[in-house]
Amino acid sequence: MPVIYVPQQASKANQDGKKLFYPRVQLTGNVNTDQVAREIAELSSLTTGDVKNVIDNLVTVVARHLRSSESVTLNGFGSFRYTMNRVGEGVETADEVSPSQSKLMVRFTPASKRNTNGTVATRSLVTDVRCVRFDQTSTAPGTDSETGGSDSGNDGTFG
Repeated sequence: MPVIYVPQQASKANQDGKKLFYPRVQLTGNVNTDQVAREIAELSSLTTGDVKNVIDNLVTVVARHLRSSESVTLNGFGSFRYTMNRVGEGVETADEVSPSQSKLMVRFTPASKRNTNGTVATRSLVTDVRCVRFDQTSTAPGTDSETGGSDSGNDGTFG
């Protein structure tokens, strides 16, 4: 199944005063822990309950390490770390800095591999992903396409 996207107009105009359009992912659903556990159990010798227990414990362990100001890297998946996004005004001295000036967020970075020259070769979660416009899929209202389409001049494949 391809990743579905829709065109979305920017909220701010560019230097020429034009509000340009960009692709935005259109989510088609949500998969919860129970579904992920069932699917992993089908691929392994573990029961669904065993897998769900491991996932629940993974969340607990990752949160524990994040709260200790550590980043967490899951090989082949990605890294989690806390970041602080500015929400308030800056202050004039370092002594005045407080957490109320920011919002604590979890940042996830997908795993990647690097070429010998330092450039990113692949990102494991976006390699070989095909993207299709929503109005060119069989799920779009008023379409009768079975497999969807692709953008003219771009096959919509990443990787």
